[in-house]
Parts: sequence; structure tokens; C-alpha cells
Amino acid sequence: MSFIESIASIIQKHGIAFLEATTITISITAVSLIIATVIGLVFAFFKVSNIWILEKLADLYIFIVRGLPLIVLIMFLYYGISSVIVLSDFVAGAVALGIHSGAYLAEIFRGAIQSVDRGQNEAARSLGMTAPLTMSTIILPQAFKRAIPALGNQFIIGLKDSSLVAYIAVTELFSHALTASAENYMPFETYLVVGFYYLALVLIFTLLLNYVEKRLDTGVVGRKLKKNAFSS
Repeated sequence: MSFIESIASIIQKHGIAFLEATTITISITAVSLIIATVIGLVFAFFKVSNIWILEKLADLYIFIVRGLPLIVLIMFLYYGISSVIVLSDFVAGAVALGIHSGAYLAEIFRGAIQSVDRGQNEAARSLGMTAPLTMSTIILPQAFKRAIPALGNQFIIGLKDSSLVAYIAVTELFSHALTASAENYMPFETYLVVGFYYLALVLIFTLLLNYVEKRLDTGVVGRKLKKNAFSS
């Protein structure tokens, strides 16, 4: 059987199963990123709160999560705490991915928030706006826009990291590739096919992020064009 025929046979036999596994990969990535975003925002607020105990708590969380391999965190949540609470493979995987990515998102959000001119915060407070209102309506929108490139990179890393949940029996893309390669004895061709699936997902994700970034930049570009028109 030639190389092309091998690829064709894998796609013919496992194509539908790979598509079904892709939906699970997308689902667990989406859930984990929601968890990571919430955790990241909370600990970013802790870092910029100027409250000593909250800052140290955020530092401790970030230090521990960054120091642990993701696979250890996944195994701990699935097997290690089973005597206390039993989590399904999907939930354990999504929570582990979320906790892991949350540490990196916390630093991204923290840097983006601190990059906004402090004068804007002071001006808003002088106008009588509360700290939560200032953060939600003035600081966060600007910080989010500035953080999009770094967030995009971290989201793509999270998508690729989701392959590790195969080791707790989540039937996502890489898990099905492991099963398929064991059945057909063609590991090179099988992993090549699943690699293209991951590349397609990353491409789609990248295009979506680029679209969001351009949409958020529309107002800025429009104001610049208008300014240039009046000055000419």
C-alpha cells in the first residue's frame, strides 16, 4: 500500500470518528478557556489590588501552577483527589486546563491593566465614579484590546494542550489517534492526519482572533482617518 493510499484509507475509516473527536476537543478547550478567563481576571485583580494578602495569594497560585507540568495537574484532579471528590474525565480535564491557563492569563491581564494610563483612573475617580465602575467601563475595555495578541497565543496553546487529556480517557482528537494507530499499525500516517486536524483548528482559531482584533481596532482607525482628513 502506497503512502497516499494509506492516508486515504485512514481518512475513509476514521474520518467521521476524527470529526466527532474534534467536537470534543473544541468543547473541552472552550470550557477550559472560560474557566481560565474567570480565574485569570480574578487573580489579575488580586495582583493590582495593592492588598498585600491578595497579591501574595496570586503570586503563590501563579508560582505553583507554573511550576507544575500540566499532565501532573490533570492526573491529580482525575486520580489524586478521587478519595475526596470524583470528577468525570471531561470535567477533570477542563478544570485542569483552565487552572493551568488561568495562571498565564492572570499575568497577561495584569500587564494589560497596568499598561492603561493611571491618569484615566484618577480622572474617572475625580468625576465620582466608583472603583468597580471605573474598572469595568474604562480600564478593562482598553486592557482587553491590548491583551488580544497575547490572549490569542495563550488560547492556541490551550487548544494544543487539550491533547493531554487523552491520558485520562477523554475521547478527543489525540486519544482517537492513539486508538487508530494501534489498530492499523500505521502510526506515522495516523499522526500526520491528526496533525492536519489540529492545524485546521489552529488556523480557524487564528482567523477568528484576527477578525476580533480588526473589529476592535475599527474605531481607532476611523478616528485616525478622520483626524488626518481634517488636518490635511
